Amino acid sequence: MLEHNYRVYMSREIVRHYSQLQQLQPAEQSILELLHSEWVNMRMLDIGVGGGRTTQHFSTVVQEYVGIDYSEEMIKACQRRFPSASQSRRFEVGDARDMKQFQDNSFDFILFSFNGIDVISHEDRLKVLQEVKRIGKSGGYFLFSSHNLQGLEREFAWQNKFSLNPLKTYVNLIMFVLLRFFNRSISLRQIKHSDYEIVQDESHNFRLKQYYIRPQAQIDQLKADFDNIRIYSWESGLEITTQQELCVNADMWLYYLCTIK
Repeated sequence: MLEHNYRVYMSREIVRHYSQLQQLQPAEQSILELLHSEWVNMRMLDIGVGGGRTTQHFSTVVQEYVGIDYSEEMIKACQRRFPSASQSRRFEVGDARDMKQFQDNSFDFILFSFNGIDVISHEDRLKVLQEVKRIGKSGGYFLFSSHNLQGLEREFAWQNKFSLNPLKTYVNLIMFVLLRFFNRSISLRQIKHSDYEIVQDESHNFRLKQYYIRPQAQIDQLKADFDNIRIYSWESGLEITTQQELCVNADMWLYYLCTIK
């Protein structure tokens, strides 16, 4: 799965796309503001830094910033975009499953944005969580986004594709047919009874295989090594505060903020 997705992220047009992105997601902006008084003393690791979308927002407020990415081309793009590298801001190639270049208890804040943790297998995902636990300081923060399996249920139901706008209905049905075509072995019934699924979704013209997980299953993955798990809506940036709200949430992404045990 990773090697399949890696080839996509190495392509020139994808690197160019990520190099042009600038804005934070609403949930990321919420966390930036939430921890405003703590940034100045933090050493931060930005995993899956891509083309540097988050660099311009975080590297200027933290004490030290390190961005890593599995794709060499993405790191080169970051170095071109931010040429004034220093000890307090640098980029390097890295594998989130094995971050042996970093010592235990190295970082106060670790970010894995844009669903980067979703482009690897279930087993590799668990390795990433273990590595984050190892290199993160006790009491430090881990923030990441992940695809929401509950949102995928809506996408797999053809009844949701109709609109009063005929053109929108047409586009929705075309995307639905493509989604089902690329995922012929997955049914809506299967999704409803799964904790997670690997799906070839519409990202970059159905070229990526992505991990979708139910929010409660994600909480269960985190509970052994992380505390104070807070979940934020990708679209609104607001925290989801009740179990009922979480159970019915159909955002395609969710952000998880937790502290490292």
